[in-house]
Amino acid sequence: MDLGLKDKRALVLGSTKGIGQGIATLLAQEGAKVAVCGRDADDARKIAEEISANTGASVRSYSVDLTDQASVGDLIKSCTEDFGGFDIVINNGGGPPPGGVADVTMDVWEAQYRPLFLSQVEITNAFLPGMRERGWGRVLIVASSGTVQPIPHLGISNTIRVALTNWAKSLASEIAADGVTVNTVLPGRIHTARVDRIDVNEAKTGNKDVEQVRADSRATIPANRYGSVEEFANVAAFLVSDCAGYVTGTVTRVDGGYIRGVDG
Repeated sequence: MDLGLKDKRALVLGSTKGIGQGIATLLAQEGAKVAVCGRDADDARKIAEEISANTGASVRSYSVDLTDQASVGDLIKSCTEDFGGFDIVINNGGGPPPGGVADVTMDVWEAQYRPLFLSQVEITNAFLPGMRERGWGRVLIVASSGTVQPIPHLGISNTIRVALTNWAKSLASEIAADGVTVNTVLPGRIHTARVDRIDVNEAKTGNKDVEQVRADSRATIPANRYGSVEEFANVAAFLVSDCAGYVTGTVTRVDGGYIRGVDG
């Protein structure tokens, strides 16, 4: 299947590791021109060079701190100068600190709201006008299965990512007639370094062995395993492709059946 991504310009936030890196790599393999972003400039440059060497694609690197509005502004300015705009924007914000919500202070809520919501909206809004003028665009939100079925010990993520998911649904309805789609993907237990850290944290909190934590986690997933980054990236690439032009406003799960309900 030809996804029709050759020479499409794609911005992938949080793409120096994990899910974001997997998506950036697959888009490059499909011939897209990719902007790799991460907080650390050296990491971003290294990953961009690696992806370019492995795929032959045009890949640029940028550092951005989504907690800092000025840094977000610099990213928008630099990318506009280098790419002239984007056809694809993939919002993949980093995960907030694990834990419950009962003891989260207001300053922590405010600090996490910017990277998980405001900065991603600002970046998307910067490149939407060009997409609408060209009559083609793709916006993808990488959220969490916790937006539908809250995940224990990930209270901040469960809460704020719901706002981004509902913003995406609202936006999708407003711009669908312009040829721009907006969709959300919910990862379940995808095996990344972050998920490893979450498992270790849960083991410490519950005074358990980490392997027991992982076994318990797998037992809650009908597929009885963690998903791979490649499996997630395959779904993301389809949703931002030419093939998915009539798919918008959706929430797609990549969770091995973890979410038990039928809505969302």
